[in-house]
Amino acid sequence: MLPAIPMVVVAIRSCRRGLPCAAIALVAVVLMPAQQPGAAGAAAERPPRLDASAWLLVDRKDGAELAARAPNARRAIASTTKLMTAHLALTELDPEEKLTVPDYDAAPAESVAGLVAGERLTVRDLVVAMMLPSANDAAAAVAAGVAGTQRAFVADMNRAARRLELDRTHYANPIGLDEPGNYSTAGDLVSLASEMLADRRFRHIVAMPKATLRSGARPRTVTNTNTLLLSDPSVDGVKTGHTSDAGYVLVASARRHGVPLLAAVLGAPSEAQRDAETERLLGYGFSLYDRAEPVARGEREASVDVRYEDGPLPLLARRGIALRARDDQNVEVDVEAPREVEGPIAAGERLGTATVTVDGRLVGRAPLTAARAVAAPTIVDRVGGPLVAALIILAAIVILGLAAIRLRRPATSGRGGGRDRRSG
Repeated sequence: MLPAIPMVVVAIRSCRRGLPCAAIALVAVVLMPAQQPGAAGAAAERPPRLDASAWLLVDRKDGAELAARAPNARRAIASTTKLMTAHLALTELDPEEKLTVPDYDAAPAESVAGLVAGERLTVRDLVVAMMLPSANDAAAAVAAGVAGTQRAFVADMNRAARRLELDRTHYANPIGLDEPGNYSTAGDLVSLASEMLADRRFRHIVAMPKATLRSGARPRTVTNTNTLLLSDPSVDGVKTGHTSDAGYVLVASARRHGVPLLAAVLGAPSEAQRDAETERLLGYGFSLYDRAEPVARGEREASVDVRYEDGPLPLLARRGIALRARDDQNVEVDVEAPREVEGPIAAGERLGTATVTVDGRLVGRAPLTAARAVAAPTIVDRVGGPLVAALIILAAIVILGLAAIRLRRPATSGRGGGRDRRSG
C-alpha cells in the first residue's frame, strides 16, 4: 500500500512594481515525501487499543484528535489534579514570592517533599515540588498561599475550570486524593495541559528530570515521577498520578521532528503499563506524519516575464522549507513575485518570496532569487528590437534620400518663355 501523501497547493501571486499584488493562478501539485524507515503505510494503521480505561492523543499545533477512547468519561484523576493547582499558583502569584508552609498531616502512602510547618519557600519551588515528586505538602502550601484556606482554594479551582471551559471537570481538593466530586476527563486534562504548556515557566519545570529546591530551610533534591523523561528523549512533560480509584494516570507531551503531541492515559493497571501504553499512543501519533519539502533549495518556484526579452526569468529558492504533515492536512505554497521585471538584474538578486502554510498556519518563508543575470535594455531593445530598429533606419534613409533629391532640382526664373524686348 502506498503511504499517505500530503497535498501541496501552490498559490502564485504576482505584482507590478509599485502596485498591490493580486492572485493570478492556483495550481495543485502533489509532492511525494521522503519516508523514514518503517513510516510507509503507517498512516493506514488503526489506532491502538490500550490497557487503560480512557485515553486521548492530540496534535498540540492544531488540536486535531488523533486517537481516543472515552475521552469525555468522568474519572478520578489522582495527582493530575495538581495541574490546576499549579495553574492558579502561576497566574495568581509571583514565582519569587515566598509562602509559609502550613501544618499538613500526610498519610503514610502520600507523596510529600518533607516540608516543615513554618518554612518559607518560593512559589516556583513549591510548583516544582508539586510537578516533579507530586508533593502533597507543597500543594497544601500553594492552596493556603493563594486563597487562605483549602475550601476557598477549591472554589477558585472550580471557577478556573469554568473559565477554561473544562465542562466535565470538578475539584474537591487541591491534591488529587480520592474524594467524591474530584474528577475530570482525558479531554479536559489535555485541554488544561495544553493551556499550561503555553507558559514558558511551566514548560521548563515539567521538562526537568530532577531539581533542587533551595528556598526552604535546607536544600532538597527532588526527582520527577514522569519516568518517560529518562527513557524517551522526545518526552518533555507533563504530570503523573496514582490512587486506588484513578489507577495510574499520565498526561505526557512529546515532540519529534517538530511535531508536538499531547497524550492523556487514565486508569492504567500499573506504572509500567502506564508508560508502555503512553509510548504506544505517542508512537502511533508520530507515525501519521510524513516528511515533505514543498520548497527545495535551488529549485525553480516561479518564473517572471522580462521586459524586452522573449524568455521568462526563473526564480530559485534560496533555502528549502521542510515539514511533517498528516495526509488530512492542507499544505500550501504561496509565491509572491513581480509580474514583470526589467534589467539590470544580478544573478541571485532577490525578487520574491515563497510562503509555506499548513492548514493556514505559517511554517516558513524562503527568498526567491534570479536564476541568471539580466542586462539593462539597449536603445534597440527599447524601440522594439532589431527588426523595428532596421525599419526605422530604413525609413530614415528614405526620408533623407527624398530630401536630398528635392534639394538638387535646378531653380527656374520668370513666368514664361517670351523674348526680351528692348526699346530704341
